[in-house]
Amino acid sequence: MPYFTVLVTCYSADAIQRAWQILDQIPGRATGAYSHSQGIKGLRDKIAAGIEARDGYPADPNDIFLTDGASPAVHMMMQLLIRSEKDGILCPIPQYPLYSASIALHGGTLVPYYLDEANGWGLEVSELKKQLENAKSKGIAVRALVVINPGNPTGQVLAEYNQRQIVDFCKQEGLVLLADEVYQENVYVPEKQFHSFKKISRSMGYGEKDISLVSFQSVSKGYHGECGKRGGYMEVTGFGPDVREQIYKVASVNLCSNISGQILASLVMNPPKVGDESYESYIAERDGILSSLARRAKTLEEAFNRLEGVTCNKAEGAMYLFPRISLPEKAIKAAQDAKTAPDAFYCRRLLNATGIVVVPGSGFGQVPGTWHFRCTILPQEDKIPAVVSRLTDFHKSFMDEFRD
Repeated sequence: MPYFTVLVTCYSADAIQRAWQILDQIPGRATGAYSHSQGIKGLRDKIAAGIEARDGYPADPNDIFLTDGASPAVHMMMQLLIRSEKDGILCPIPQYPLYSASIALHGGTLVPYYLDEANGWGLEVSELKKQLENAKSKGIAVRALVVINPGNPTGQVLAEYNQRQIVDFCKQEGLVLLADEVYQENVYVPEKQFHSFKKISRSMGYGEKDISLVSFQSVSKGYHGECGKRGGYMEVTGFGPDVREQIYKVASVNLCSNISGQILASLVMNPPKVGDESYESYIAERDGILSSLARRAKTLEEAFNRLEGVTCNKAEGAMYLFPRISLPEKAIKAAQDAKTAPDAFYCRRLLNATGIVVVPGSGFGQVPGTWHFRCTILPQEDKIPAVVSRLTDFHKSFMDEFRD
């Protein structure tokens, strides 16, 4: 059977056409060659078009920097923002440890702001102002604010009014807004929607000269979850030519991101559309994955809230739950004797007894005197009931063992 006939048999017409289009966008059709340091121009064009379709506002392909996942983009921005330990970055607590590690690596100071667990892990601007003033009193120049939306490890989705408050805060204080938006497809509750911070700022009438904004996106999350492909990008807006030149220099040091990841990033932001032969199968697979994740999140949320001494906020988005656990004093004392954090003590006992892996809240930061753990919703849906059963049995046994 001729090769092209095999392609026609196995793939939809629009998939084949898109493959040829992508090859035509790659100089020399050479996927093993270096690309432009920002990424292949034709692929950046597709990503910019996808951002425009999502937000309803123009996007410039020259603002796109393709990277090997979102993490290198975060490192690039920290390298550019941090000059010394006197430079601070406002970061949420709990936070994804990439940020604390990157700030430490580049010699800066993490300025923590605490999310409000009692208010669904909301972000209070009054807390931002408090921590900003506290940092200033110590001689720390805060240069940027990190916001993770939807949240990791907390799973909340910010309300639109809250995002507007954050944008105004950054504008008033002259802060760069670092928007980690890698879970933008992962929203599980009908009353919440994802809105990019760029869309929010433009809807408020703020343009390039009003606010400096960096948005991070990745192929590792969403419904695609291709974390090993190492694809992602940052969209950089609101910076002058001199700063843009420095961003490009840092990107050039890394030569370019891998071509397969660049291609995948363009596909994620430019999926099949109505009228394409593959559209129906794409929608069915996408919606099936996201619906399953929503059911898993709900099942685990309800299971945690049935456990003695455990409370868990609603799982609105991302891929995680972050329940709070009240541990008996005897368990806390046993953890101290073992020279480990109480939540880490609980998590290790859970692992040894059941094989279930959760991550101690102390690894993400938490209000002092509180204990949490992060649980992913990624196990296959048919395995979730067994996970719940084993975890429930362990928790009852643990609480009985250490009951005061």
